[in-house]
Amino acid sequence: MAQISKSIPEKTIAEKQVALNPVPATKGSLQYQRDKDREKVRGIFRFHEVPGGTLSFCFKKYKGDPVERFDMVDGMTYSIPLGVAKHLNTNVCYPVHAYTLGEGGTHAVNVGKKVRRCSFQSLEFVDMDDLPMGKSIEEVVLPPLAY
Repeated sequence: MAQISKSIPEKTIAEKQVALNPVPATKGSLQYQRDKDREKVRGIFRFHEVPGGTLSFCFKKYKGDPVERFDMVDGMTYSIPLGVAKHLNTNVCYPVHAYTLGEGGTHAVNVGKKVRRCSFQSLEFVDMDDLPMGKSIEEVVLPPLAY
């Protein structure tokens, strides 16, 4: 009787090395940004829309991350992930529309400005990667005190 053998493909040496030595996250990679967004930052939550109020929201930025719930009170100090702090400072706003009169008497609707609903003021240093390019930081030199 003939015996049928099923061969299981073995991993090549290169595949084994990749599994043992994962590629380090580079500055432009998604894994690097994901790890950076998970770093905890400490700061004060400001609720501009309802001073003294509470804001409750759920947050998930990357596939595979769990959905996290945050309940924040105006003026309180929190330690939250950097990605959540960025979200509070950049995405939680509403547009105020402005009507303009264009050429030939046509009306157009434009976003006049965005009103921030809340913000997160960091109590730690500013990340140099978050600063807009082209804007320099100026050093302030105070004159010596005369007694």
